[in-house]
Amino acid sequence: MRHVRHLYIHLPFCAHRCGYCDFVTVVGRKGRHGEYVDALLAELALEGDVLAMHVETVFLGGGTPTFTDASELSRLLDALPACDELTVEANPETVTPELALLLRVGGVTRVSLGAQSFRPHLLRVLERGAGPDDVRRAVHTLRDAGFDNISLDLLYGIPGESPADLAADLADALSLEPEHLSCYELEAKPGTRFTHAHGEALAAQAEALEGHFETVVDTLTAAGYRWYETANFCREAARAGGRDLRARHNLGYWHGSDYLGIGMGAVSTLAGVRRRNAPGLGRYVDALAAGAAPPREVETLDPRTRERERLLLGLRLDEPLPLAGVARVLDRAALERLRAGGLVEVAANGHGEELRLTRRGRFLGGGVTAELTLVS
Repeated sequence: MRHVRHLYIHLPFCAHRCGYCDFVTVVGRKGRHGEYVDALLAELALEGDVLAMHVETVFLGGGTPTFTDASELSRLLDALPACDELTVEANPETVTPELALLLRVGGVTRVSLGAQSFRPHLLRVLERGAGPDDVRRAVHTLRDAGFDNISLDLLYGIPGESPADLAADLADALSLEPEHLSCYELEAKPGTRFTHAHGEALAAQAEALEGHFETVVDTLTAAGYRWYETANFCREAARAGGRDLRARHNLGYWHGSDYLGIGMGAVSTLAGVRRRNAPGLGRYVDALAAGAAPPREVETLDPRTRERERLLLGLRLDEPLPLAGVARVLDRAALERLRAGGLVEVAANGHGEELRLTRRGRFLGGGVTAELTLVS
C-alpha cells in the first residue's frame, strides 16, 4: 500500500487565536510541545506502510508551526522522510535568524509566511500580532538564510478595507519579490468571534469583493505572476529561471491525489477513504502514548463523490481537466450552455476531451462549477 506521496503534519500551537480563525489550534501550552511531537512521531510510525518510498511533498501547517518550541520543531524536522518540497507555515513575528537557520538545517525548502495585510488598521481588525515591518524583516531574514522559495498569504475583504488599501497591500507584497502569493477572500465562519464582532461590516462589504478579486488578479498577472489556481499565484517560469514555483503539496490536493495527514484534527484521503483525526489535544496525545491510533472519523468515498471532488477542485486550476475522469458527475446540458455563454472551453487532444474555465468563468468560479456538477 506504500503509494502516498504527500504528507501533511498539523502543529496546532499558537500564541493567540485570531478572531476569524476556525482551524484546530491550541493557545500556548509550551509545556506540552514535547509530548505532542512524541505523538506525531508515533502516528507517523504507525502509518509506515502508507507513505511511498519516495515522498514528493511534506507540509507543516497549523496553528503556527514556528511557534512550536525550537528544540521540538528541530526534532520533528530531523525525523521526517526526505522529500522534494518541504513547506513550513510561519507567522512573521516568529521568524528570527536562529529560526531561519533551524529551518534550513532541517531541510525546509519553502516557507509560507502569514502576512495577511500591511495596513496597521486592518491588522488590528484581524487581531494579528505582526506589523508590516515584521513581515519585511521576516522575508529579509529568510533570504539571508538562503531561502529562495517564499510564499506570502494576503487577505482581502477585511472590514474597513478600501480599494486603496488593497492596492497598497499588493504593492507592498510585490516589493518583497516573493516567489508565490496566496490571496484569499476573508471568510468569517459562523460561530467565530469575528462574525459576532464584524458581521454587519462583512455583509456591507460583500458587493465589493468581486472588484477586489479582479484587482488582485489584474495586479499580480501584470507583475509577471501566473494565476495558476483560484487564489494562488506564482512567478512565471520564464521569470524564475525555468522553475515551476506552484505549491506542489497543494497541487496534490487539487489533482485529487491521496495524502496522509497526521496530528490532531488532521485529514487523510487514502484509497477512497477519508479519515479525520479528532481535534482534542489530550485524546490525541493519550492514544498515541498508549500505542493506539488516534480517535478519528472515517468516511468511505463512493466513486461519484470522488469524481465530484475532482471536478470541483480541478476546475480551480488554469490547466485543462480531462473529461473522462468526471463523466458521471458532469451535467452535459449545463456544459453546453456555459460554453455558449463563454464561461468554459472544451478542447480535444489525443486522449480525449479536456475542460477548463475561461478567464470570465474563473472569476465566477464556484458558481460555474456548481452548475456543471450533477447533484445525484
